[in-house]
Amino acid sequence: MLRTLIFATTIALALPAGSALAETPKAAPIHKADLADRVAGIYKGNVASDARGSSRNNVTITVTRTGPNKVEIKSDYPRIPTVTIPLEKAMDAILAASGPYVFLLDTVRSPDRLDLTIDDASWSGIRTAAK
Repeated sequence: MLRTLIFATTIALALPAGSALAETPKAAPIHKADLADRVAGIYKGNVASDARGSSRNNVTITVTRTGPNKVEIKSDYPRIPTVTIPLEKAMDAILAASGPYVFLLDTVRSPDRLDLTIDDASWSGIRTAAK
């Protein structure tokens, strides 16, 4: 009888600890920092030229990492559509690796300045917050 009571108590005490361990969430896998991490952030600037409209001040661009060396560009200005741009490094600059868009960030001379040309609208701005 005593042996059964000790066995039942041991199992009862072990259950909450075991279930608590089972409920611990797994940490998200950490990725190696890349070009997309380097440029991600919120930038504020101006549309200097637009083939389909006039220039515009105080345009916010949000650059978000979507994958290895790939970013999504979103704007609060409707003339600049949301696009995804693959990135590459050339000397001291981070550039669009392919596609019809211009993406330029000089990592040495002006590491917080971003220049974009998307859909015939040219925008330049400064990073205001990292993402």
